[in-house]
Amino acid sequence: MTIYLDNNATTKVALSVADIIQKYLLEEYGNSGSRTHEFGVKAKQAVELARQQVADVIDVNKSDVIFTSGATESNNIAILGLKEFSETSNKKHIITTEIEHKAVLEPCQELEKYGFDVTYLKTDQTGLISKESLSEALREDTVLVSIMHVNNETGSLQDISGFCDILKDHDCYFHVDAAQSFGKYNDDLKNSRIDMLSASSHKCYGPKGIGALILRRRGFKKVPLKPLMFGGGQEKGLRPGTLPVAFIAGFGEACRLASIHAKEWAIHCQELKSEVMQELSHINAIINGENTVPHVINFSIPNLNSETALVVLKGLIAVSNGSACTSSSYTPSHVLTSMGLDEDRIDNAIRMSWSYDTKEIPLVQVIEKIKQFL
Repeated sequence: MTIYLDNNATTKVALSVADIIQKYLLEEYGNSGSRTHEFGVKAKQAVELARQQVADVIDVNKSDVIFTSGATESNNIAILGLKEFSETSNKKHIITTEIEHKAVLEPCQELEKYGFDVTYLKTDQTGLISKESLSEALREDTVLVSIMHVNNETGSLQDISGFCDILKDHDCYFHVDAAQSFGKYNDDLKNSRIDMLSASSHKCYGPKGIGALILRRRGFKKVPLKPLMFGGGQEKGLRPGTLPVAFIAGFGEACRLASIHAKEWAIHCQELKSEVMQELSHINAIINGENTVPHVINFSIPNLNSETALVVLKGLIAVSNGSACTSSSYTPSHVLTSMGLDEDRIDNAIRMSWSYDTKEIPLVQVIEKIKQFL
């Protein structure tokens, strides 16, 4: 049996999540917008319970939670939704980083077509963004800073609290793409200086196709976002469309589990990581990125191309050599390229990512197979 080690691409839904999804698909299948009968009322109750469960993960008010189709849509709303405000206030400078997910980079590139000035902060071989580089890039006309919490390719954990300190006296909006960390590493995400936060259900043991944009108020002022779609007025008019009640309920249950178990999950994942690190040392693997989270490791094996390694390991473990969202493009990783790694190291890079549900990794067999090609 192949052991699944690609949890940064997507996770397996928890059993209780699957049960709740089935309930709202087959039994309580009403439209939450239908208020004239009990099916609609129960659906609405399920949505609001889930909204509270999502909010509880990072201690926000449930009214701060806007349901979306996932972190990609949340990122787009957070960035493109500020366009009108930015233009009317004559603040058209955005700061992001070279190692963001394409769901942040491409909306920023779209705004550049409309005269926005985007500063892309650089990293080095650590894969980390410095507080100093953010401080130096800030300008009076900076309207938005968008920096991810955990990198999807390397697992490097950015200093979100440190960035919040840098931004405490600036009035720009701070957006955090927390797709890889929400429900897993939540403490930094509770910082009230974060104005907007993107989360994706399928990265934290919930279903695909649902996520959230969490919007904190400053005092009584809302983030001045405009919708990207229109029709229906759902989610305070910011994200219209019939709500997928079953998926929302499943996301809520995943968040309930995360609120209870995140710390013990991290301990289990770190134990597995220690085992992986020890075995990889036997083949002189080079670790890509520093300050990485417990459930991810990105490494390069000298003289072994990642495509070859994936074929060799097929049927034993399921791993990747980059982001699932860009795997069809066959282009070098923009993250590892930004880190200044050489071409061979990038071509040889493999990402492993596991979860609380990963009981063991067949490391002895993995190393044996790899050694045959060294």
